[in-house]
Amino acid sequence: MADRYLRFTGTAPGRFLTHRLGLPQPAALTRWSPERPGLDGGLLHLTAGRSALDLAPVLARTGLGPAGSDRAAAAVLDATGVRDVEALAEVHSALHPVVRSVASSGRVVVLGAPLDPADHHQAAAQQALEGFTRSLGKEIGRGRTVNLVRLTEAAAAESTLRFLLSPKSAYVSGQVIEVGAARETTAADPERPLAGRTALVTGAARGIGEAVAETLARDGARVVVLDVPQAEQDARRVAERLGGTALLLDMTAADAGTRIAEALPDGLDVLIHNAGITRDRRLVNMPSERWISVLEVNLASVLRTTDALLKDGTLKRGGRIVATASIAGLAGNAGQTNYGASKAGVVGLVRSLAPRALAEHGVAVNAVAPGFIETKMTAAVPLFIREAGRRMNSLAQGGLPVDVAETTAWLAHPASGAVNGQVVRVCGQSLLGA
Repeated sequence: MADRYLRFTGTAPGRFLTHRLGLPQPAALTRWSPERPGLDGGLLHLTAGRSALDLAPVLARTGLGPAGSDRAAAAVLDATGVRDVEALAEVHSALHPVVRSVASSGRVVVLGAPLDPADHHQAAAQQALEGFTRSLGKEIGRGRTVNLVRLTEAAAAESTLRFLLSPKSAYVSGQVIEVGAARETTAADPERPLAGRTALVTGAARGIGEAVAETLARDGARVVVLDVPQAEQDARRVAERLGGTALLLDMTAADAGTRIAEALPDGLDVLIHNAGITRDRRLVNMPSERWISVLEVNLASVLRTTDALLKDGTLKRGGRIVATASIAGLAGNAGQTNYGASKAGVVGLVRSLAPRALAEHGVAVNAVAPGFIETKMTAAVPLFIREAGRRMNSLAQGGLPVDVAETTAWLAHPASGAVNGQVVRVCGQSLLGA
């Protein structure tokens, strides 16, 4: 559904009126396209504290050269060496003079270190970076985003930095992403990193699932479009368009994992848990069947099929699991106790399973948590609630299904194995929740 307010604020009268009334002024976001695959402009590489990271080779591979006299497309601040309150002054002195020079739809990425449990001064200074980046994200405006990446090895964070310093991360802001030790898996073709890999996307016949399937296919994956038998026509349409295959299956079936394994005798590299339903009603008015159906589809089926596909080896070593959570599971939402519980459960699954799945099966497990995304479902939301959902984030607009899809594709990337156990909100830095 078209965002008429966003279009209006892009006109001269719209800018004048909204400025005079103190209303949100969202900027049109620059998203990835074949014609515009990168940000326009150069990169500012800044440092606060004493860093031991050699970032130059990694930053050179982002496609952004050093910023010249024009506006910078992005600024990367290496603050991994900040260990005390005094060094936080260098964060201010590094970014204060250049924030205004970052172009519209530009990026600010702050690099931090893991908190040291043996040094509470370092831990305090590094935790301060979270409050700093989230606050800067809420004030920087003009479609620019701000994120924090915690890392110990530059090479391990390459795929993450390439994502955050590109148009693919247009609706990801205010996030803290932890990158572990390097688990190097290179892609033979950087333009099609998933070539030769099989990806299964549940709930892929429409909406966000269809966008995810399309983006993974763009990146070279052979896509299996899974949806319920009632969606057969749409599922086959999507599969045919993407050169993939359709798999008609109710994920709540007790043997869903077995049937997926039978349909994929050569195994699976990427498992995307996207299928989900809502049955909204306040708890006092919610019958048990509404509660049970949402928990069964959104959580129980995810747990069962994940367990089955890991246990029988269908999901190969070096594989990826990306589950769909929601900000409703992180911040709660009136009328969605069932949905919020199910999506919070997905977060618990990811955080518990991720270290064991990586150690035992070589599989990284992460989640995306969408905020207000423009879909047919949100188009049916009453006007004032819909407008509140669109404006209550730092970018003052709703996201698109492709924003969730691009984030999912980054987590599915062969070189993203060092990103594990993360829940990344795709919400434009929603004002709801943390």
